[in-house]
Amino acid sequence: MEHKSIAQVKELFETSEITEEMLNTLSSDKRKGVQQLVRTYLKKQRARQEAEKMFVSMTRYEQSGYAQNYELIAGVDEAGRGPLAGPVVAAAVILPSDFKLIGLTDSKLLKHSERVTFYKQIKQRAISYGISLVSNEKIDELNILQATKHAMYHALKQLHPQPDYVLLDAIQLEKLQYPSKSIIKGDQKSISIAAASILAKVTRDQLMNKIGKEYPQYQFSSNMGYGTKQHIDMLKKHGATPYHRRSFAPVRDAVSRSLGGD
Repeated sequence: MEHKSIAQVKELFETSEITEEMLNTLSSDKRKGVQQLVRTYLKKQRARQEAEKMFVSMTRYEQSGYAQNYELIAGVDEAGRGPLAGPVVAAAVILPSDFKLIGLTDSKLLKHSERVTFYKQIKQRAISYGISLVSNEKIDELNILQATKHAMYHALKQLHPQPDYVLLDAIQLEKLQYPSKSIIKGDQKSISIAAASILAKVTRDQLMNKIGKEYPQYQFSSNMGYGTKQHIDMLKKHGATPYHRRSFAPVRDAVSRSLGGD
């Protein structure tokens, strides 16, 4: 292929199915530009293979469930337990047994653009999904753990059909009516939990972006309600918004100061 220009070889890598014979021929091409293209291609192939292996590994809990004759396996996860403002959001999702989405993992490990792309694909391809949020007022009333569980139960109730087995990310739901398994770092070990984490995270980010337009000084669209230095500084300067969790210490302290407390 030495008669092809570097630009033509690049287009070949981008638009064609590269066979082993073609790759061997290109690997023997002495031009530095071609060698760089070959190295880049091989690196991407290795990354793809690793992602394939990771995806297969992340199906082991689902496969174990299918082997026990469970057919509708739901993954459940949340977003927003730690922030000082905004709701906590939970999602539940049942994926088809042949579901495949290479690169799927814990939403926190993905770029924003990847999360949004996966969010759309998961919603389109899921057997069923449910998304539930609990407001900051309810969080203050119940405490964050109970509010999270409340959101998870409601997300599960939205599933039609209902699951016969549930995978949870490091939490116990004592009132479930079906068998379940709690997995430490489940959003990195189960595709169902990872899918739920993406639905919850993207939904919550959309809500925080909307709130951020109402209170731009807090920069909710970038900090998502978490206690960054800038966020804490704005709390000290302006006090709490209606979306802040007053049961959380930094917010409680800011409210106390604004009321003239110690």
